[in-house]
Amino acid sequence: MKKGNRASRKSQKALVTVGIDLGDRFSRYCVVNEAGEVMEEGRIATTRTALERHFADEARQRIAMECGTHSPWVSRLLRSLGHEVWVANARKLRAITASESKNDRNDAEKLARFAAYSPQLLSPIQHRSPERQRDLNVLQARDTLVRARTMLVNALRGLIKSAGHRLPKCSTDSFARIAGKAIPPGFELAAQPLIAQVAQLSKQIQSMDKQIEALAKRYPEVERLRSVPGVGPVIASAYVLTLDSPTTAANSRAVGAFLGLRPRQSQSGESDPQHRISKTGNDYLRRLLVQAAHYIVGPFGPDSQLRRWGLKLAASGGKRGKKRAVVAVARKLAVLLHHLWRSGQCYRPFPSEPSAVTV
Repeated sequence: MKKGNRASRKSQKALVTVGIDLGDRFSRYCVVNEAGEVMEEGRIATTRTALERHFADEARQRIAMECGTHSPWVSRLLRSLGHEVWVANARKLRAITASESKNDRNDAEKLARFAAYSPQLLSPIQHRSPERQRDLNVLQARDTLVRARTMLVNALRGLIKSAGHRLPKCSTDSFARIAGKAIPPGFELAAQPLIAQVAQLSKQIQSMDKQIEALAKRYPEVERLRSVPGVGPVIASAYVLTLDSPTTAANSRAVGAFLGLRPRQSQSGESDPQHRISKTGNDYLRRLLVQAAHYIVGPFGPDSQLRRWGLKLAASGGKRGKKRAVVAVARKLAVLLHHLWRSGQCYRPFPSEPSAVTV
């Protein structure tokens, strides 16, 4: 369809709806009126200057886009220009993500039509504030360094093992110091650069840990969540910054599904098969909660009602009982942390005891 006359649209009083399919360099947009007719469509550069030039002089519009890399700053920019902005949860829009005719043009049109009929069909989300996003970026950058260090450690262990040798067991933090003294003769040339990189990454991770410790001063709820065994400053900060607010979930029980820790459902009639967890929501936070669950049901986890429940579930689950128990404990942990955050109560390992004091 040819690009419409933007000047003629300015004179119309009816609210028009715009769907934008954001791309890394260019974005497709589609404009529909209240009758559902396509009035204009085209392509625009995904830059602040281009978006301001295109939307600054327009009457108030309803604009819909999918969440993604560019949606936080684009949505804030368009709101500052006076428009009504809706950010769609891409994981919930099967009509777009699973379409047999998926392309940028069709995606923009579908976003516009959904928003024009009912914005709630987009399963809209709210982006966190720029300040909270910057703090969350610190956690995500640390996670990148940790995964890079793990990859280097595994690569070096595999290299040595392929020659019939083994490096001593040790923590990742002490790997450079201990493994550096146990390199077999003849492997120094290949091993030393890897050990040097691991040592450097460890120093950077320790530096970022200090920054994350300081987040508790800005977010008092982090300290309360850290009282739960297995929940350190990284997990507590990631939980608070990812959910952004205790009102993000309707209630504490909904947090498990919100983070993709609940099994998928496809019940129909008498059929109700068992599925794996949905894995929707934030991958990083879900992985951290699973790590905490491993500690809770592991050999060093302190006694608690949650630990006893997890161990009982693991013992009755057969071969895969331990894995299923860890995921189930992670789901209950997500619910527990939300309850502590929302209620202001202190953590108690056995909540059947007299009620906690609100702080």
